[in-house]
Amino acid sequence: MCLTGKQLIGSSYAFTGEHTFQAVNPETGAALEPLFYEGTSQDVDRAVALAEKAFDAYRATDNIKRGEFLETIATELLTLEGVLVDRAMQETGLPEARLVGELGRTVNQLKLFARLIKEGSYVEARIDRALPDRLPVPKPDIRQIHIALGPIAVFGASNFPLAFSVAGGDTASALAAGCPVVVKGHPAHPGTSELAGQAITKAVEKCDLPEGIFSLVQGSGFEVGASLVEHPRIKAVAFTGSLAGGRALFDLASSRPEPIPVYAEMGSVNPIFLLPQALQEHGDSLAKDFVESVTLGVGQFCTAPGLVFAIKGPSLQAFVQKAAELLSLKPPGVVLHAGIKENFQQGIKRLISIKGVVRVGGEDLQEAGCLVSPVLLQTDAKVLLENPGIGEEVFGPSAVVVACDSREEMMIAAQNLQGQLTATVHGKDLEVEDYAELFRGLERRVGRVLVGGFPTGVEVCDSMNHGGPYPASTDSRSTSVGTAAIKRFLRPVCYQNFPQTMLPETLKNKNEHNLWRLVDGTLTRDDV
Repeated sequence: MCLTGKQLIGSSYAFTGEHTFQAVNPETGAALEPLFYEGTSQDVDRAVALAEKAFDAYRATDNIKRGEFLETIATELLTLEGVLVDRAMQETGLPEARLVGELGRTVNQLKLFARLIKEGSYVEARIDRALPDRLPVPKPDIRQIHIALGPIAVFGASNFPLAFSVAGGDTASALAAGCPVVVKGHPAHPGTSELAGQAITKAVEKCDLPEGIFSLVQGSGFEVGASLVEHPRIKAVAFTGSLAGGRALFDLASSRPEPIPVYAEMGSVNPIFLLPQALQEHGDSLAKDFVESVTLGVGQFCTAPGLVFAIKGPSLQAFVQKAAELLSLKPPGVVLHAGIKENFQQGIKRLISIKGVVRVGGEDLQEAGCLVSPVLLQTDAKVLLENPGIGEEVFGPSAVVVACDSREEMMIAAQNLQGQLTATVHGKDLEVEDYAELFRGLERRVGRVLVGGFPTGVEVCDSMNHGGPYPASTDSRSTSVGTAAIKRFLRPVCYQNFPQTMLPETLKNKNEHNLWRLVDGTLTRDDV
């Protein structure tokens, strides 16, 4: 497949604007062919009009056909593996092995949603049968399922050009729900985006589905994305990226005549708590694994650890010294684009300008191009509490060690954290149990709590939650990873006193598809 640089509207290529932009190889600084046309509000109008036209027909497709469609997308992506990975390497500077693994993750999450909807219980059917003889008022027959929300706007992420982009988890979960999708590709990897879009379009054609269920618009500025969020036919937005970007989309969506939900996964520093016994017995290995987690992918993971809490003492001093030594052995790494490097450098300068924050690892190197060097900083809990900005994400390979005078001070620091995607506690078995109060506090502030290990690496499975209280996300009730992600694009509809012939199949007395249903308060697969 060749790249056109045009908008992919349904099954057709189009452009209405005159301005163009190009992807840039972050390793070499070279501009990559071809030129890509900036999307316009007219392109958005066409894409959303097609999505709206296709919506009722697409949401009416049976679950088996929709599942086969997701599996066909997976197949088409694998068919493009060579050219897709090669283009992504050029546009992101990410290594081949990382991108091959990410493509595998993308394919697997499509298959995971295919399995979910083929089984069918995701509609959460509920049936409360009538009680016509109930006094003083008869009870009506009431039944409920979840149905597709409508056309969805998806914004591709910069740090995952495959798994959180055009054919990523947001698109997969929205299509699984029965919602058409209009994707705004990330301007740092427009070629990768177009190739993935071509794979989806080909799957639409192979499965004989309405062309409007998928479109891709591209642009380097804010305008095309804003037009998409503000379009009255768009019913929800999914976004992965910065706090500033996610908040801007949230504010736009909230100010519409008809406000819509924005499911934005944004900033997180993913705090790690090193309890005294674990730190004393395993300090060196914890330092090694910590440095690997901080620098993995040049720190460009939303789950990278950015804060480490521990109680002052020789064990913490040894941990910091070891981590600093290991960090000094890490070479500079290429970040995804120049904007990330600039924000990283400004973030480090901001932290170092705070009295009581010192650099303990990593040199202040002025790297060329998109290269950055990892940085380790240290402060104490009192400084953090007086300067909460220390707890704001600096996207890239850096972290701040926070020394606490006591267990009580560590608890206070934890209680003052902002919302996070993850929090991790390292401790021995009995020691972990002794810190139950810490876990209760973390449950209120994070979406995923870990005991041991490190948070980088998000397993794609039914139980995963990838989200958290603001500013980790704009809706702490949802996840962008795992099968529960489909719930973002569904809404409940209740049917009261409907004749059997007019009910959706999943709510009829005869349970043709052997679904789990809640019938008069009991979960069952039996007929009613």
